[in-house]
Amino acid sequence: MKITDHIKKANGNTLFSFEIIPPKKGRNIEELYNNINPLMEFKPPFIDVTTSREEYVYIKKEGLLDRKITRMRPGTVGICAAIKHKYDVDTVPHVLCGGFSKEETEYLLVDCHYLGIENVMALRGDAMSHQKYFEAAKGGHQYAKDLVLQIQDLNRGQYLHDVIEVDDTSDFCIGVAGYPEKHIEAPSLQTDLKRLKEKVDAGADYVVTQMFFDNKKYFDFVAAAKAEGIHVPIIPGIKPIAIKRHLQVLPQVFKIDLPEALIKAVEDCKNNSEVRQVGVAWAIEQSKELKKASVPVLHYYSMGKSDNIKHIASEVF
Repeated sequence: MKITDHIKKANGNTLFSFEIIPPKKGRNIEELYNNINPLMEFKPPFIDVTTSREEYVYIKKEGLLDRKITRMRPGTVGICAAIKHKYDVDTVPHVLCGGFSKEETEYLLVDCHYLGIENVMALRGDAMSHQKYFEAAKGGHQYAKDLVLQIQDLNRGQYLHDVIEVDDTSDFCIGVAGYPEKHIEAPSLQTDLKRLKEKVDAGADYVVTQMFFDNKKYFDFVAAAKAEGIHVPIIPGIKPIAIKRHLQVLPQVFKIDLPEALIKAVEDCKNNSEVRQVGVAWAIEQSKELKKASVPVLHYYSMGKSDNIKHIASEVF
């Protein structure tokens, strides 16, 4: 079922969902299941599975370092199919511009359609570690808007190099990212909203926000998006702080502001165990306020760990 249909079926009730990261290659999928199992009691209608772009590794060979390209977390589509089969739940693979040509993207989408996966998350992705700015792969998309257009073309049965006459065309429901505190590269929030409007006009069906820790940022963002003419569901993304280092890492990586009350509470913690308690308590209060405002879904960034998300969901759902 499409994400938008799940939201309609809920009749205004807030749904629970979460995002997982594929295990690094060489790891067993049972590790992933062990993190998903505790969260299934909250009946998520869908689970997002991230995609990692390629990266360089350096292999020592005859005294020299040989640079090779690899993917450390492959198998997003396969993992989506496995989860869908095991739990009878919809899955949402993340589809990236970064690291993928248009042809590779088409192959991935065709596989998703064959497997009965009806939802995809269309993202530009980040720059590689050695790049100052994002660079598209050779033959790939520079912007998420263009990725959305390719997915919509496929929904109409239009493939890259020809039109194949088929009765059973795909009908992907397309999610895109939104940034309550603007994208790191956007010169202003208003400019960023215009880019979001372009993605929605290209065919995006819903938006999932980047993490935020001040609900006012989300409410203001939704109001500004509506003023810009964006009327698709906007799903808030929530991440509980878990370690003290998050005070530096999250603002640096995601260019977000943390509320002073949260900063002080974390700084007063003696260890990371206490930090996790603070992070869970903060996320519970965030979630309760958002749920009271009838947001369509509360979407949690689990980062491969489920214990804190389970604690939060137990208090909210």
